[in-house]
Formats: sequence, structure tokens, C-alpha cells
Amino acid sequence: MRLLISACLLGCRCRYDGASKTHPLAEALARRYELVPVCPEQMGGLPTPRPPAERRGDRVVTQTGDVTEAYHRGAEEAWRLCSLMGCQAAVLKERSPSCGHGAIYDGTFSGRLTEGSGVTAQLLAEQGIPVYGESRIAELLK
Repeated sequence: MRLLISACLLGCRCRYDGASKTHPLAEALARRYELVPVCPEQMGGLPTPRPPAERRGDRVVTQTGDVTEAYHRGAEEAWRLCSLMGCQAAVLKERSPSCGHGAIYDGTFSGRLTEGSGVTAQLLAEQGIPVYGESRIAELLK
């Protein structure tokens, strides 16, 4: 089974701050599934590093501007890759304005979470792709 996965969870330095968020179970996941890494922000044309962004309603903003279009482009590219590669599910970085699923930062840059999903996670779910946050990787390994 193929899984689309946030590249930062595999150790790629593609996060907004130029870092990764390597998950301790990533290697075990790679032994069990065929992984297709993706960074929707980079695929949408945003640089790394880049200003932090949060979802505010239907928009994605930084403290100095609107980056919604880049996030939509990245989501479309991630969906295209998911479809092309035949991925049956996605494991995405939690709380991200692109990849978060179920809870994301509230758009005030205060560290508060709100119910919702990032642009890519939302599009994938709308297309019928099950989306898992990294806190649920252990479930996929059972």
C-alpha cells in the first residue's frame, strides 16, 4: 500500500523554518508501506525557509501577507501526485495550515488551536483519501 507523507516527517528540511520534524516511527512506516514524500508548501512555490503561516477562514496568511494561492497550488500538486502514484491514504504534519487535519492554528499567531484542516488535508479528504496526523502513525503499524 502506498501512503502520501509529509516530507518533513521523513527528515527533509522543508518546514517553514528550514527544519524537519523527523518522526521516530518513520523508518518503521517505510518498512511496512511504500511512502511518497510531499511538501505542498514547496510544491506551491513557497521558499524554504519562509514566514510562518496560519489558516484564517478560507485564507492562509503570514503576519505580513496572504499566501492562499500558493497553498492552493501546493494542495492541487499534492493531490495530483497522490492520484498519479495511487496512494490510498496520507500521513500529514499535524497543525500545519497545509497538512493539519482536525486541528490547526487559529490564524492569530498566538499558538491557539481550533478545529479545522489545512488546505492540502482538506482537499485530500474531499477526494476520499483517509488523512492521518503523525500522532496516529502507530495505528498504521498495528
